[in-house]
Amino acid sequence: MSRRRYRFRKYLRLGLLILSLPMFGFIPARLMIATIQAPAPQAILTLGGARQREAFTAELAKNHADLDVWISSGLSQKDAQRIFSEAGVDFHRVHQDRVATDTVTNFTSIVDRLQQRNIQHVYLVTSDFHMPRAEAIATVILGSRGIRFTPMPVPSQEESESPLRIVRDIGRSIVWIFTGQTGAELRTGRATYKLNNQIFGQNERQRR
Repeated sequence: MSRRRYRFRKYLRLGLLILSLPMFGFIPARLMIATIQAPAPQAILTLGGARQREAFTAELAKNHADLDVWISSGLSQKDAQRIFSEAGVDFHRVHQDRVATDTVTNFTSIVDRLQQRNIQHVYLVTSDFHMPRAEAIATVILGSRGIRFTPMPVPSQEESESPLRIVRDIGRSIVWIFTGQTGAELRTGRATYKLNNQIFGQNERQRR
């Protein structure tokens, strides 16, 4: 790694730390207010990625008939409707959102809609191996909007995720608070670029 790049990353980390310091008091304060004003969950938020998560959510919704369900980038409408119908849950209670491309955007793409409905407390549903990272991100993103969560982990056989992924996504969440950007756009652009190269070959500049 070049000295210039090392220095840039060093200052970037320092900048993120300085920017995040005010949140150490701001987010806990907002979560405390939410705890007082909404001691019980007012909705169910499910992170898509596995059929078991939506099956678990359907049973949870069945036992909490007064709560709407929000699913971020989950199954197709047809498959989800079948799962909820089999559980005896009216699918009109289910709101599907397909904007998210990863765990950080699971939250950033839906937090505004939760806030618009004055939701201050949600059940958070995802797989058990995924829950630590989801909780870390939710604390920053949902917490910054005064929304607390009660984790509802879905049992799985997967190994726990790397702590580095959690740290990385905490950083991305902090950046989103200040800039409105998550970095997912860059990754999506790179993926599209690679796919185009695989289909059509390298661009003219690279061939020269």
